[in-house]
Amino acid sequence: MTIGNLLVHLNSDPRSAVRLKLAADLARGRGARLTGLFAQVAPAHQVGVVAQWPTAEYKQAAEASRAAFAAATAGLDAEWVDLNRGDEGEVVKLATDFARHFDLIVLGQRAADDALIPPDFAEQLIVTSGRPALVLPYAGEFAGIGARPIFAWSDSRSSARGFSDGIALASPGADALVVGLSKPGDEDSFVYQKESLRLAAAQLSAHKIAAAPEQLALSEIGLMDALLNRAADHGADLLVIGAFGGGGYPLFSRGSGSRYMLKHMTLPVLFSH
Repeated sequence: MTIGNLLVHLNSDPRSAVRLKLAADLARGRGARLTGLFAQVAPAHQVGVVAQWPTAEYKQAAEASRAAFAAATAGLDAEWVDLNRGDEGEVVKLATDFARHFDLIVLGQRAADDALIPPDFAEQLIVTSGRPALVLPYAGEFAGIGARPIFAWSDSRSSARGFSDGIALASPGADALVVGLSKPGDEDSFVYQKESLRLAAAQLSAHKIAAAPEQLALSEIGLMDALLNRAADHGADLLVIGAFGGGGYPLFSRGSGSRYMLKHMTLPVLFSH
């Protein structure tokens, strides 16, 4: 995947500035075009039986977002777009349709009390837009991504897709890990995966990314927690996973691991479906 056209989701939440900065840095580093999409849930103002839209509050938030975008993208080929919808269903549908025209979507993890975006906003864009989504946690600052990535590997379609998308985000000379997970005592699976991981590391090497293959045996700890723990040990700045596939990890029903990661992520995660 070549990153030449980026989309970042913006709203009036303070975390929007973190997403915007990272997206602008990515665009500058790759000479890419950047579009900011302002989209958030907001009720129309009722005057009698007539609903007025957009409300004064929405317009004020949109103008503040436009100004922040202009300041953050000075010198870039950039455009700010207002989705101009407040209904949850319309926000999801129109944002998904819009996102299909970009190489990469930059989104934010939804906090439990966040009323500005629909509860399934990130999940719907990951699953239905057909585009890879870089999701940033709702806490923390991120100076950059891709210098110390972790690639989660399973023998599945979504994992292979994630590998291809993640390579485009890895920095030159990146110190990467390729991590596979298996059940303790399953020797046949362990041997098969060892060779698969070797091939996965060789693929990264062909793209000038040094990567050490590593197998983790699951015990009481869950797959996604194991990945997050290994990411912390590695000092990872990016986790790449195949999302909502369920093919390579039979311990999880389809999408359950991806939903868990969307709730508990502690570092930027690239979701590829």
